[in-house]
Amino acid sequence: MASHLNVSVGHWVGFSAFVLGALALDLGLFHRKSQEVRVREALFWTSVWVVCTLLFGLAVAPRMVPGWDASTSALFLTGYLVELCLSMDNVLVIAVIFSYFGVPRPWQHRVLFWGILGALVLRGTMIWLGAELLERVHWALHVFGVFLIVTGVKMLLVREDEPPPDLSRNPVVRLLRHCLPISDAFDRERFTTRSGNRWMLTPLAVVLVVVETTDVVFAVDSIPAIFGITREPFLVFTSNIFAILGLRSLYFVLASAMGYFQHLKTGLACVLVFIGAKMLAEEALLRLLGDRLKYVSLAVVMGLLGVSILASVLTAPAGPGNGKGPAA
Repeated sequence: MASHLNVSVGHWVGFSAFVLGALALDLGLFHRKSQEVRVREALFWTSVWVVCTLLFGLAVAPRMVPGWDASTSALFLTGYLVELCLSMDNVLVIAVIFSYFGVPRPWQHRVLFWGILGALVLRGTMIWLGAELLERVHWALHVFGVFLIVTGVKMLLVREDEPPPDLSRNPVVRLLRHCLPISDAFDRERFTTRSGNRWMLTPLAVVLVVVETTDVVFAVDSIPAIFGITREPFLVFTSNIFAILGLRSLYFVLASAMGYFQHLKTGLACVLVFIGAKMLAEEALLRLLGDRLKYVSLAVVMGLLGVSILASVLTAPAGPGNGKGPAA
């Protein structure tokens, strides 16, 4: 579903400058020293990023980007909601990574900061390649649709008690340990250390690389999903980036409470199947619903995710973290 925005180079530069400025402010002012991020602080920053997202989609962009109207805001919010919820699965895997490597809590924010900075570049590249592919090969949209349906069905069939991934057999970890010198112990929050007369990577650098590659794996699902909502690159990029920026604080909120979201994966699987089916039947749906399809999509996505979250909260067992959140 294409949008008709008049996006200039200035819009891209302005948004990128905002993102880089926010990250510089984060690392240079608010987190100059490594410290454990408490849940209350994480909730505050999660709220800040949600408010920034809503302000951008509902107030700033409609004033600054020609062609951005209420239906465009609906597409932006749908994309943001899908990307944010898909990121929750990423939170669980990141928690497993931190637990496996024994990363102290005060250093976890630093890994997430640089990991998300790398994710901005990687996802931006993937979005550009996806947009170019869809522009030149129209039937690729149907391939994306089938891929999302298959992914959604596989998510529905995954057992809830499936064990976490065995990182000792992770090919990235094995390749790094085989090809590069890696120290046995952390050197505070540094990514490199000096042992004798040579420089070595610390285990924290290995954690960063694993987090980056994990994000790429999740992006293979999430980016086709958002292209099923809109094929306007600026919308895809901005909604994706806002979801990623909020992931750092969201991690510290959710890592110890994933038991409250035990049915979220079912809701996400249904969302992926819905978006995939919509991509396959887009022309027929546009003839039937016209511009209302954007609002219908937002309503369906919000409904599926809302029901899955409500079911999770109502059926969650009592107890801190419900015994399902991995130690971070």
